[in-house]
Amino acid sequence: MSNLRLDKAPFDLDATLCCGQVFRWDKMGDWWYGVAGKSVLKVRQRGEELEFANTDEKFVRRYFGLDDNLRQISRAIGKDAHIRKALEEFWGLRIIRQEPLECLISYICATYKSIPAIKHMLNNLSRKFGEKVVFEETDFFGFPEPRRLARASLAELADCGLGYRAKYVLETSKRIFDDSFVLERLWQMPYEQAKLELCSLPGVGPKVADCVLLFGLGKFEAFPVDVWVKRVLLNHYVGQLTTEAVQRLSKTEGLSNTQYRLLSEFGRGYFGKFAGYAQEYLYHFERLYG
Repeated sequence: MSNLRLDKAPFDLDATLCCGQVFRWDKMGDWWYGVAGKSVLKVRQRGEELEFANTDEKFVRRYFGLDDNLRQISRAIGKDAHIRKALEEFWGLRIIRQEPLECLISYICATYKSIPAIKHMLNNLSRKFGEKVVFEETDFFGFPEPRRLARASLAELADCGLGYRAKYVLETSKRIFDDSFVLERLWQMPYEQAKLELCSLPGVGPKVADCVLLFGLGKFEAFPVDVWVKRVLLNHYVGQLTTEAVQRLSKTEGLSNTQYRLLSEFGRGYFGKFAGYAQEYLYHFERLYG
């Protein structure tokens, strides 16, 4: 067991793992158990100290974004009373650095699904195609390698509960496995270029791309939008939106591609280079208290 003093760096482990950005963590007693790539992690927070097992401090710092300057981020995005209320409520929530492939497949699976359903699909995929890892006499499963997913049949993937998403997971995995698409190249690309590249993959639209850019590739200017975020913006940011934009957004309950682009561009323009942090605080606050 190892300990890490947070040195007064604000961190809220529960908020970070409960806010809907990752799907393969579960809390048992005081401890969180999760699988990141092929590694099983065990972690809990006691005040300003993290206790963790089966990993090292370098990984913990990077994975949980502990070196992000959250006070600077808060000053940059805290432009109005509503976002400041969300920041106060979940102070210490941080953007996790997910492994890009797992993040990509996760968000392809997440389309039009609840968080429990997403967890179920990803656990099924990992159990069927990932490598078993035994930790504390319990079986965990690493996330599948792209070659395992690329060689799967549609029926096998559908059996994991993916439905129509099975074909997207299969075709995207094939492109990554045969190196016709190299995720690692996106790290060095500007946000807009990386987003265009991601949207060329089967099953990847603007929202999936923004989620991967934010949670898997550390591009904090990404501002993913779903119906929760749309609701936040219509309820609390009408004054910053044009009358025409509000009228267009109010016409339907869902979220068209045009509406998505309008709201995402607004979020990026209003909150700036840390818009992704603003999105996650607003999204989590709306889900729990909206």
